[in-house]
Amino acid sequence: MQLRIENLFKRYPNGTQALHDVSLEIPLGLFGLLGPNGAGKSTLMRTLATLQEADSGRAFLGDIDVLRQKDAVRRVLGYLPQEFGLYPKVTAEDLLAHFALLKGITSARERREVVRALLHQTNLYEHRHKALGSFSGGMKQRFGIAQALLGSPQLIIVDEPTAGLDPEERVRFHNLLSAIGENIIVILSTHIVSDVSDLCRAMAIIHEGRVRVAGNPLQLVADLEGKVWRKSVTPSEVASYRERLQLISMRLFAGQTVLHVLSEQQPEADFERAAPDLEDLYFATIKGFIHRSAAGRVN
Repeated sequence: MQLRIENLFKRYPNGTQALHDVSLEIPLGLFGLLGPNGAGKSTLMRTLATLQEADSGRAFLGDIDVLRQKDAVRRVLGYLPQEFGLYPKVTAEDLLAHFALLKGITSARERREVVRALLHQTNLYEHRHKALGSFSGGMKQRFGIAQALLGSPQLIIVDEPTAGLDPEERVRFHNLLSAIGENIIVILSTHIVSDVSDLCRAMAIIHEGRVRVAGNPLQLVADLEGKVWRKSVTPSEVASYRERLQLISMRLFAGQTVLHVLSEQQPEADFERAAPDLEDLYFATIKGFIHRSAAGRVN
């Protein structure tokens, strides 16, 4: 089972080209879709979730035509949007049971068993009788995953799931996603680089509606080996370096401004090689310093 996306285009009535010739092959497991706000991530996720139409292109989940067989997609889809509403006075157990009924689990006994299993899986069982309005942000996100898992989906889409979570809740959520991403396709749409570097064995960077880079994160980062350089500077020097070098990013470390620059060779004196990471790849990509070659490598 894989999700194959071919040449998707989407332009909104206001003229915004949200998707421009998007093509991807998404295998089983966790797939990271990384990009800044407004890059087209949510448009792509909503299109795959059958919530809006593409102007042209095709997408297939196995043998299912995603754009034409919407009911078939919905039967095998779990979706956790960036923002979702919950009834604050309803308990987690009751609302999940209601969602299970809507999902077609009509047997009361089966529904109880499914709800109990999902609450255990998402580490919410001991909170099952609590009103959802009392849940923390991370608990609400885990409840969102529980409802997305109803019906044994083959594809789960989660859109910006860790935004606003504290570090402990992020770790819990990462562990949960990792556990459920073994035998199904899970698309993690995010602008948080560490979400992808921690979890995903396949990824794409999307910017201005176009897929800029796609592949294995470790391999894509390895292609930058020897091309990333760093130097500590004063804040007043940054503008000068930005004008004459391919400045990837600025980071504060121990009170100093550390520049990361992309260059095939040492750009200037006092620059030293830095071990590249996914953040270097991300910023270099969205700034247009690197692009995908025909072989899928970054240049």
